[in-house]
Amino acid sequence: MTAKYPIHIPTTPLENILLPDSLQDLDDLAFNLTWTWSPQTSALFRHMDWQRWQHHRNPVEQILGHDRHDWKPLVDDPVFQENYQALVQDLNRYLTETDSSWFQRRFDNWDRGPIAYFSMEYGLADCLQLFSGGLGVLSGDHLKAASDLGVPLVAVGLLYAHGYFYQEIGPWGRQQHIYPDYDFTRLPLRPVKAPQGGPLLVPIEFPGRTVQAKVWKVQVGRVPLLLLDTNIQENDPADRPITGQLYVSGRAMRLCQEIVLGIGGVRALRALGIEPSVWHLNEGHSALLCLERIRETLQSEAGSLSDAIHRVRATTVFTTHTPVPAGQEQFDRALIEKHLRPFCDSNGVPFNETLELGTQPGGGGDAPFSLTVLALRLSAFCNGVSALHGEVSRKMWGEIREGAGEGTPPITSITNGVHTPTWIGRDIRLLLERLHGPEWQELFHEDNGTWEPFVSGLPDADLWEAHRTQKDRLFRVVRQQVRDQVARHGFSPDELRATQQMFSVDVFTIGFARRFATYKRAGLLFTDPDRLRALVNRPDRPVQILFAGKSHPADEPGQEMLERVHRYTKDPFFSGRIVVLENYTLGLARHLVGGVDLWLNNPRRPHEASGTSGQKAALNGVVNCSILDGWWDEGYDGRNGWAIGNREKLASEQEQDRHDANALYDLLENEIIPLYYRRSEDGLPHGWLEKMKDSMATLAVRFSADRMLRDYVNRAYAPLSGPAGGTV
Repeated sequence: MTAKYPIHIPTTPLENILLPDSLQDLDDLAFNLTWTWSPQTSALFRHMDWQRWQHHRNPVEQILGHDRHDWKPLVDDPVFQENYQALVQDLNRYLTETDSSWFQRRFDNWDRGPIAYFSMEYGLADCLQLFSGGLGVLSGDHLKAASDLGVPLVAVGLLYAHGYFYQEIGPWGRQQHIYPDYDFTRLPLRPVKAPQGGPLLVPIEFPGRTVQAKVWKVQVGRVPLLLLDTNIQENDPADRPITGQLYVSGRAMRLCQEIVLGIGGVRALRALGIEPSVWHLNEGHSALLCLERIRETLQSEAGSLSDAIHRVRATTVFTTHTPVPAGQEQFDRALIEKHLRPFCDSNGVPFNETLELGTQPGGGGDAPFSLTVLALRLSAFCNGVSALHGEVSRKMWGEIREGAGEGTPPITSITNGVHTPTWIGRDIRLLLERLHGPEWQELFHEDNGTWEPFVSGLPDADLWEAHRTQKDRLFRVVRQQVRDQVARHGFSPDELRATQQMFSVDVFTIGFARRFATYKRAGLLFTDPDRLRALVNRPDRPVQILFAGKSHPADEPGQEMLERVHRYTKDPFFSGRIVVLENYTLGLARHLVGGVDLWLNNPRRPHEASGTSGQKAALNGVVNCSILDGWWDEGYDGRNGWAIGNREKLASEQEQDRHDANALYDLLENEIIPLYYRRSEDGLPHGWLEKMKDSMATLAVRFSADRMLRDYVNRAYAPLSGPAGGTV
């Protein structure tokens, strides 16, 4: 299959969706995830049933929740009908008029297959629990930007019966893990139809049996995402949970998941007649796809294992997000022997040589098998996700890349970016549209130098009003969530009413939201509690702080850190000023990055591979204060935010933590908070607004997913695909 749009993958429609004649195309809007970045489309579904939308955020649920008597008011509503017709036309135009897309303009004679993008998780919508955090959100933004730019891409992942856990925080801060049962027939996805009819099932050999994976499709704009599901009746009950939970703790089950993703994912594409020109591994979880491609090559062509490896490597891209050796995905030899030797032996793939491909040099006979190492050896293009992470990765993995094959280039870097239409706040978007029209988004597709002067010219009063409106909306969400949380803890009605007085839009607000892993140092602000108490409670310059984030169920140190931070919220001097919000979702993230005043990030350098939450904040004019790590190491210019420290590395973690905490306190006390509260005669903080504009102007385009995708196309996809009718 070539890359001509649309990449059509037939599916089986749900039989229980019955729509009025005048709304027959409503399911097209519901089953294409453009509604996740189209405010007009999400507003249409919200209008159908506001309360149901607040609970589910799922347009398919909106449709299924309507019985035949509920449709008449919408059918008779001329405004709803007009909006509906316009959105259907807009979607059809977006999907079909690809000749004007960035990719088609640059590669107008592209005749190669699409790019196959594999990832363990995808953060696309809260109703699709296919993600745990930053890696998944990055994958989701990658697909959305590929769709906007017209990049011919098809994605592959797993469909989890229970997703990632829903987080509740107990009265004393202990994280609770709740795994819902998802009904796939009420979600915006459909079963893929096999070429011969019926649902597409992909066979995957496991020791002593064959596991079948059912294939589903999620349509992300122009990009199809194929999801593999083992929870079907054709499988033994012991195999059905393979795709049960994202990042399951058991190592054997995790390996089974990665076999389904890598080997099963290749077979799903082959069953649909899709012949990718380039294969992109987003992290090492999907590295076993290379093993399946080696098997294909050995069985279809005469040649040696080294020839097959060379052919596979020539069209493989690998993006590593792992800045520390302990973070790589690796398995004991006995586990690999059990699961991969039968596959290799039955398919003519030398098992011992396969083991060597995934073993670090000098590892010995008992060394673990690493999917990261396997991917490094079998990729022609390998990149970290920030300039600093590229440096770290070259130090970590340089020896492996040098030994991967003659002419293998060193690890480079392509810095992550965020999907602008998804992450820009409602009121900032409206301001930009009012001043520039709907075409303001085109400024992100080609960085032609027009964005910075446009942002610099934004009226201070208008920008401040838009920011305060988003801040007020955030606080309404925060109060509701805190009230629900403490009600579950048994608080009295008077205490519940008191939550409505929490958080003022006039008070300086810091946001810290990310995974609760120890290296991210969520507790750094509490290094000197007395100093923080004085900072937070100063009468003329008070401070509010919002925390949010999950810790992996197997990460006890991370959960203990969450408990420690939560305990500080019970301190009388912090009560009502500092809150830990539970169940960090995409929706909550959008409110946070658009509504706080300062975005805080203080990991131990250089453990943050990239990070993208601060990029989302900058897009909304929220100013960053961060350790010079990940993307901020290259994004900070001295004017567009603040840097904590100066890249110094001290002798111990304890000494480093104390040093960084003092540097953070100094910035807050002497620079950041005074600037925020400095008002002119018109009541506006013009100095702070200048920082907001500097942040938006210098960071929004440079760290957009549009720029990221253009980098991947120009530096990896097009060169590895061969002659494609365009100039690289």
